[in-house]
Amino acid sequence: MMSFRKFSFAAILILCHTACLLGKRLPVVAPEKVGLSSVLLQRADSAIMQAISEGQIPGAVLAVVRHNKIGYLKAYGNKQVWPEKIPMDTGTVFDMASCSKSMSTAISVLILCQEGKIRLLDPVSLYIPGFQNWTDADGETTTIRIQHLLTHTSGLPAYASVSELEKKYSVPNPDGLIEHICNMKRQFEPETSFRYSCLNFITLQRIVEKVSGQSLRDFARSHIFGPLGMDYTDYIPCAPDEKGVWRNTDEPYWARLMPQGKDWRSIVAPTTRQSDGTVLCGMVHDPLARIMNGGISGNAGVFTSAEDVAILCAALQNNGEWDGKRILSPLSAKLLRTVPRFAEPFGRTYGWDNYSAYASCNGDLFSSQTYCHTGFTGTEIVIDPVTDCSVIMLINAVHPDEGHGVVRLRSIVSNAVAGSIIGE
Repeated sequence: MMSFRKFSFAAILILCHTACLLGKRLPVVAPEKVGLSSVLLQRADSAIMQAISEGQIPGAVLAVVRHNKIGYLKAYGNKQVWPEKIPMDTGTVFDMASCSKSMSTAISVLILCQEGKIRLLDPVSLYIPGFQNWTDADGETTTIRIQHLLTHTSGLPAYASVSELEKKYSVPNPDGLIEHICNMKRQFEPETSFRYSCLNFITLQRIVEKVSGQSLRDFARSHIFGPLGMDYTDYIPCAPDEKGVWRNTDEPYWARLMPQGKDWRSIVAPTTRQSDGTVLCGMVHDPLARIMNGGISGNAGVFTSAEDVAILCAALQNNGEWDGKRILSPLSAKLLRTVPRFAEPFGRTYGWDNYSAYASCNGDLFSSQTYCHTGFTGTEIVIDPVTDCSVIMLINAVHPDEGHGVVRLRSIVSNAVAGSIIGE
């Protein structure tokens, strides 16, 4: 009897400790409680299940946020199909790929802006000495500014050759990558065109880190993920070992929340199969982010769950605040969904997308103020401030192999969700 009491007391201590670590979650309610139709939402179910049956995706998690509540949360299919099948569940953590730009890097920049530490008109060269501006054929220069990086109107190329960078630098090598970006050829004069570029946000990462004195990982944890209680959200560093095998060099934040003896990777959706037959799991899929930046990168690298993204969506819809914790001022939160005048021909906001060609995931029915972002792995975040409705669909579409498209599926699901709104 005594041993049972001791065991029970120890179990209670563990539960209490875990409860203290966990942040407050958004309440999950029946769709009708937030003006959604559970019957009409089945159209989204059908579209996702069809994509699974056709082999386009292994599985997915869908979350719909409205009025600070999750009105729909569902898992479909499998989170892993190679080397064995493992069913998907709503707590699965996904590689967010380029959604990292919007949910971490862009918000970090605006936090520094509202703190009076930077301004969006600042030249990039003010923070990164040696960063080259645009120079035309006559030798006239145009300054590349922070606002150009945020809206992909800087003129930087879309990407950089990782194989060439590996030949030139040891890896990972964030300084080498920045040096390369500083000197590579600009493709157009700022504000005259639009080119979606990972290099823009890797450059923004360097600015955030230089101004704050923290890594992007630490800054996002202390200013965004931590205050909001996004316990299953983090960057996961990695590097090659002495044999050249890439391994994680630190555990993510949620590792401390795992039951004793359970690997933190067990809740992560794997991505692409490698040449040795293994799959990436817990290491960012994007090559620049993984190989050059060691897993902490302005363009990719965030891992998170649907429920954590739901908290962020609620905060953005609530003028930058959730559960009494403010990450953005109301004006900063509004700026994320506002297309600045100079970017009106291109439809990009500061770190998000309103009506560019990349915004088809918004669907056809949500309001014209809807803003979004997607990730190459298959992730998406869609937020409509008018209907107060957010759609979060997380997919590891690059598992076990790349080559599958989810562009149409994203629009179909957004339309199905929008069409399920039947009340205030």
